[in-house]
Amino acid sequence: MMNKLIRCLRILLLLCAILSSCSSSDTNGHQTVFNINLDEGLTSLDPAFCRNHNTIWMDNQIYNGLVQIDDSLKTSACIAKSWDISADGKVYTFHLRNDVTFQDDLHFKNGTGRKVVAADFVYSFGRLIDPKVASSGSWIFSDKVAGKEAFQALDDTTFRITLKQPFAPFISMLTAQYCSVVPHEVVDFYGKDFRSHPVGTGPFRFRYWKEGEILVLLKNPKYWEKDNKGNSLPYLDAIRATFIDDKQTAFMEFIKKKLDFFNDIDGSYRDDILTKSGHITSKYKNKFVMSTGPYLNTVYLGILVDTTLPIVKHSPLRLLKIRQAVNYAIDKEKLVKYLRNSLSTPGTAGFVPKGMPGFSAEVKGYNYNLGKVSQLLASAGFPQGKNLPLITLTTTVAYHNLIEYIQGELERAGIKTKIEVIQGASLREMVAKNSINFFYGTWIADYPDAENYLSLFYSKNKIPFGPNYTGFSNGGFDRLFEQAYNVKSHAERYNLYHKMDQLVMDNAPVVVLYYDKRVNLYQNNISGYSLNAQNLLTLKRIKKL
Repeated sequence: MMNKLIRCLRILLLLCAILSSCSSSDTNGHQTVFNINLDEGLTSLDPAFCRNHNTIWMDNQIYNGLVQIDDSLKTSACIAKSWDISADGKVYTFHLRNDVTFQDDLHFKNGTGRKVVAADFVYSFGRLIDPKVASSGSWIFSDKVAGKEAFQALDDTTFRITLKQPFAPFISMLTAQYCSVVPHEVVDFYGKDFRSHPVGTGPFRFRYWKEGEILVLLKNPKYWEKDNKGNSLPYLDAIRATFIDDKQTAFMEFIKKKLDFFNDIDGSYRDDILTKSGHITSKYKNKFVMSTGPYLNTVYLGILVDTTLPIVKHSPLRLLKIRQAVNYAIDKEKLVKYLRNSLSTPGTAGFVPKGMPGFSAEVKGYNYNLGKVSQLLASAGFPQGKNLPLITLTTTVAYHNLIEYIQGELERAGIKTKIEVIQGASLREMVAKNSINFFYGTWIADYPDAENYLSLFYSKNKIPFGPNYTGFSNGGFDRLFEQAYNVKSHAERYNLYHKMDQLVMDNAPVVVLYYDKRVNLYQNNISGYSLNAQNLLTLKRIKKL
């Protein structure tokens, strides 16, 4: 306990020292620090490895790309002030701003961040598809360009990308944090350690990170964006992130006003805060602001189905009927009401979430049906689950309660499971190596197009080349996926998406639990927050009174 107290005091003193270096303040002369908790940790601050919501959130503060999205999910200008698309849909020419500079760093000449030029995007995008880098975002470009030569700097302010074939969602895709611009001299110096020495062009610059304890970002005084009155962004002086992995403990920090923001409400304390219909209880009414809305996040159970993998060869989940039985065995309506307090939508359609352009309730997923479970188990040779091997379901501490509910549902249906709980970073690493048969997963939209979700089932995106974590492979799906590249009409493309989504559901490499809703809590003195369906934390316009 004494060691923990001493460590906390050291961190507090360090934070005070860091903030004393900030030059700006609010009208009362106080430094304005936005306090947030990242409950699932942080694996990297290198945008080439931006594969979970915590890294997306933090990278969104440090970096910029060619384009960005607004709260209505529309793509707007960022470092690229405009762009042209060739008639054949293969060549994209971006016209860059000439007033954007990298944040200061010792590895620039005189320690001063230089101007961003088109060659920086050539380098940054080429890096994503470089096998030596092994970026988790390589799938963004890997099947769309012929190689690094697809990226060209025509001059300092003109950048061109040439695709192998048309790809209708391409501009939307470029809003993903993977597509952030980075400086070659800093990345080349640090190599893999760039993960903890990030330099970008965003509204906040990196200052300090003690992994698992604290992260501090400071206002970038050279940031280029302004508000509609001509005032420089951001308004805040700093962001301070803690790493409390227990959500209930983190919520208590929020109630004590030690955190300015809290994302999602989960665990045993949920009923203390929310009614079953999703409203704030009288105990907490008016004590904070709760903002809810659509959230492009599908919460699911992933099932490894690639039978060429040794761990799949003897797994009962290799059998389609067992996978379908698992899908039918879970009462998702009850799950959403009692574990999510109605702040989600039961996952009874496809993998594409509700709220996403391209979502269709006509895609037939799985409703709760114990009769179907019984039929499928018997047909697979395991009547009432007799002689069905024990199935291990792997999750993280944060979602243990949810998985325990699922375990109970499956057991009542005759499907026995064992829960294995590991750290979030370990789970992500093991899933990314195809070393877990049955796992808890979420997919948050990298960009607002259904193709982003369906790409998880494209065979060319199998590990290690992309995010096909289930090892799913289906020739019909692949043909539809590639056909969609050439379709400019949204309606026609969405029709193809629906067919792909149905193929995924029919083959059951996933169990879609629910489509999430965004649940953000802010202290009453916070304003200027964004309300977007990607739940993309955008802090450049936040004001704290």
